[in-house]
Amino acid sequence: MGVEIRESPVSEAEFEEMKAFVHDYLAASVENEEDGGRMRWYPWHSAEYRFNHILNVVHLAEEIAREEGANVDVTRVAALFHDIAKLEVDQDRHAEEGARIAREYLQSHADYPASFVEEVCAAVERHSYQGDLTDLPLETRCLIEADVLDKVGANGAALMLLRMGYESRDHVDAAEMVGRVLERGRDARERIESDTAESIAHRRLKRVKWFREWLESEVAVVDLEGSAGDVPDEMAED
Repeated sequence: MGVEIRESPVSEAEFEEMKAFVHDYLAASVENEEDGGRMRWYPWHSAEYRFNHILNVVHLAEEIAREEGANVDVTRVAALFHDIAKLEVDQDRHAEEGARIAREYLQSHADYPASFVEEVCAAVERHSYQGDLTDLPLETRCLIEADVLDKVGANGAALMLLRMGYESRDHVDAAEMVGRVLERGRDARERIESDTAESIAHRRLKRVKWFREWLESEVAVVDLEGSAGDVPDEMAED
């Protein structure tokens, strides 16, 4: 018996149109805010950062979905819409509002199957779920794992170092800040369920561990002040 070939309900052209819509929606959310925009006193709360995060999550979610046997179209479209409302509503409402926006878009731009629309919107609405991931549909689980993993690894370390500069912190604090990325990675590994996400987390954390070790070896003041020594070693060598 052959493997079932499932035709994608979303063409590449349609997906590119969705990307453009999400990008423009985020930009408009910032432009419409008073006093420079909600939470924009950190540069990574800008529309550009948020859109970059979304694209990162799309890429990770697609990889996890393919390897874990989830519906890739549902997963990647949900990933694309998951933070669309992040810059215009409070954190505890952005998932619900994102699902509403996704539903309106999907129902008005093409004749997508109703089941597809429902699965996408359900994943968006539950992507902030903090409970056991085994309780969720596979596509929602892939999205949550991808969202968590984007803050881990080299990207997470870069954001922490950017935060240092924005807060006018000295470079000797770098090991401490990178250590926070390792702590975040440990939390992520405890939360994720799939073998694929676990493998991605392992690779990313290893890179951060190497970077922290380089800091410790090159910036003598770090060791003298104890910043590096206080950071737990989250990664065992293979």
